[in-house]
Amino acid sequence: MSPRVILCDLDGVVWLAHIPIPGSVGAVRRAQDAGCRVLFVTNNSFSTLEQQYAALNAVGIEARGDVVSSANAAALLVEPGMRTLVCGGEGLREAVEGRGAHVVSPHVTPEPDGTFDAVVVGFYREFTWDIMRRAATAVRRGAVLIGANSDPTYPTPDGPIPGGGPILAAIERASETTAVIAGKPHEPMARLVAQMTDNTTAEHMVMIGDRYDTDGAFAQTLGCPFTLVLSGSTSAENASAIDAQRELLDSVAKDLDAAVSRLLA
Repeated sequence: MSPRVILCDLDGVVWLAHIPIPGSVGAVRRAQDAGCRVLFVTNNSFSTLEQQYAALNAVGIEARGDVVSSANAAALLVEPGMRTLVCGGEGLREAVEGRGAHVVSPHVTPEPDGTFDAVVVGFYREFTWDIMRRAATAVRRGAVLIGANSDPTYPTPDGPIPGGGPILAAIERASETTAVIAGKPHEPMARLVAQMTDNTTAEHMVMIGDRYDTDGAFAQTLGCPFTLVLSGSTSAENASAIDAQRELLDSVAKDLDAAVSRLLA
């Protein structure tokens, strides 16, 4: 029986730096035509939802209302009115502001900082030593440290680049504090998925992704099957690692096209 909901990672599964992986767009359309809802579950906290919708629409995928990002998951951990230092991109700032928090962007707003209720961290191109110092100081003074995700890398057509995880790790070390993580594979992201799927049960969902430690573990958090695709962070050359991680796998596919063909069959 085909799943009612396919939870699909974006980077490394649908595209690499917004360049579609061959067959991925057609696979999404086939799943949608078969009556499956395709919910794009991404740890990308840098882009806004509107930017994600526009990028998907540009490659031929209609996804309005069907994107779940780690930025929105992180915003769940912030309360309205909290003064929040956001070390991240536009998507993270927008999500936290949308929660009703007061956002300070350290690459825009000069010191003095004063005190903060929270420090929220994501992929951050403007990150510097001084921003790390300001964030660590805020945490040492009592701010809760929240990470949109802890992904070590971000897949691109030219290979992986550093993700949001190394930035978060630097602030954790500098503040000697362990962050609360919001994105895959953690509970805040699972809560968002439940809200957006009207609590569809795990037996009617499947997660498709390119990483064991985020996508595979997220499937375990949800209790649903996981299909690993070899088009992003995990390549066919990692076959020995696949064997070592069988507890996180239900199947392995070359790419999204092959994964969807198997599910619909």
